[in-house]
Amino acid sequence: MKVKRLQTSARNRRRQQGFTLVEMLLVLVILAALAAVVVPKFAGRSKQAKVTAAQSQISNLEIALDSFEVDNGYYPKGGAGLEDLIGQPSNAPDWRGPYIKKGIPVDPWGNAYIYEYPGRRNEGGYDLSSNGPDGRAGGDDDITNWTQ
Repeated sequence: MKVKRLQTSARNRRRQQGFTLVEMLLVLVILAALAAVVVPKFAGRSKQAKVTAAQSQISNLEIALDSFEVDNGYYPKGGAGLEDLIGQPSNAPDWRGPYIKKGIPVDPWGNAYIYEYPGRRNEGGYDLSSNGPDGRAGGDDDITNWTQ
């Protein structure tokens, strides 16, 4: 009886020592298969998320610009452009800003937004855009406040 117990406990110890090489390879194959399915689905999401962030920032800047115009009767002009949303220009006595609390944002690719007043594409208004992922003006990847 004592010998049987020793044999059984020796078998139990061998079973509890760890995973076999086959088990480890099986787990790795399963993880690789999952990664092959999941990674491509999320790879395109990063670019789309940045485009959506740029569209949202342009909308927020439009709200700030429109608020500036309501208070002062004109949109920011000249070289200062969007900076007039943060600091009061000398020719804006009715300025009630800052119209943007955290400063002028850069687009998700690290470039400054392009602001033009008067707008060439929005007559009577302003043009506001990001050059998009390629950083160059023109092309299908630009994010703008006008219909292309």
